[in-house]
Amino acid sequence: MPQSGATSTPTGDRTGQRSAPATTIGQAAGAPTVTRVTAELAHRTRAADIFPTKWVRRSEFGFRVTAYWPADHSFFGPVDDLHQDPMIIAETLRQTTMALAHAEFGAPLDTHFVMGDLGISTAPSELLLADAAEPVTVDVVCSGVRRRGRGLSSMRTVMEFHRAGRLVARGTGGMGCTSPAAYRRLRAGQLAGPGTAISPSPPVPHELVGRRRAEDVVLSRSDRPGTWLLRVDTGHPVLFARPNDHVPGMVLFEAARQAATAATGGRVFLPSDLASSFSRYTELDRPCLLETEVLDKGGAGAEAGSPDRGDHGDGDEVTVRVFGLQNDEPVFTVSLTSAPHRRTPGPPPTPAPPPVRSLT
Repeated sequence: MPQSGATSTPTGDRTGQRSAPATTIGQAAGAPTVTRVTAELAHRTRAADIFPTKWVRRSEFGFRVTAYWPADHSFFGPVDDLHQDPMIIAETLRQTTMALAHAEFGAPLDTHFVMGDLGISTAPSELLLADAAEPVTVDVVCSGVRRRGRGLSSMRTVMEFHRAGRLVARGTGGMGCTSPAAYRRLRAGQLAGPGTAISPSPPVPHELVGRRRAEDVVLSRSDRPGTWLLRVDTGHPVLFARPNDHVPGMVLFEAARQAATAATGGRVFLPSDLASSFSRYTELDRPCLLETEVLDKGGAGAEAGSPDRGDHGDGDEVTVRVFGLQNDEPVFTVSLTSAPHRRTPGPPPTPAPPPVRSLT
């Protein structure tokens, strides 16, 4: 995603590299330095959409981040009357990774991030609306840190999320960094802006995909059962907070979750596991078809919409695989599992990274 240039003088990070601007808080002698997450670091434009708020460095590649998950967020709001949206964990991981890449590992503010995979494992029973006021502690370990000159080439982050002393989720993601010049070369002939995006088609009913507002629906009906068309509204204040020349990863995650909800009958779908991989950019100026495959807890699969796939009760574990296609070529895959009674998150799923061309 194109980013604005630096707004203040870069500061030196503790690895000897030059980092993007960040706000640090004065501490008593010997106390760790606290760094604030700014809108530039998180690639957000509204303060309400920034979930990690500050961090301290604990080791060369380890950090402790403080985050907040508001119960009344305009997009990542309640899934039902009891639970917060697990997708806010994926967005917190994404923002945290970018903020650390800028401020701690020297990625300039105009860096284009390319995320090849992202996985989270959650305990839905710990994502209660009643706990929303509690801060979230995120322990982050960065690995595979590769440099390009004085900046960053790529790295992986692994995170654990705790709230009120309880483990809520685990997550991981791998990303690469591309300079503006390299990005222009990479995207030569494909740089479609928001003005060239295809017009949003009518949304499916918001109840079918687990949303409370029609404007947050990112699916339209297709002419084949069990499939949907991606609905892209570049004017959405959260999903398209900044101008973009391709469909952001957040939109693809949400489209996959909405497709999983629709494929399992429109019931509340609380993802306890999410694993994603990206094979190319999803373009704004052409249709994107989403196909779904529903698997029961035993692993036997049937296409969504098939009379043979069975009926999954609210307490059953069910996995839905969502495949995104443009021009009949794969662009992304997201696998989501809903396990409502899980009380402890497992290890985050880590799909083998394919050749990538997508995510922020």
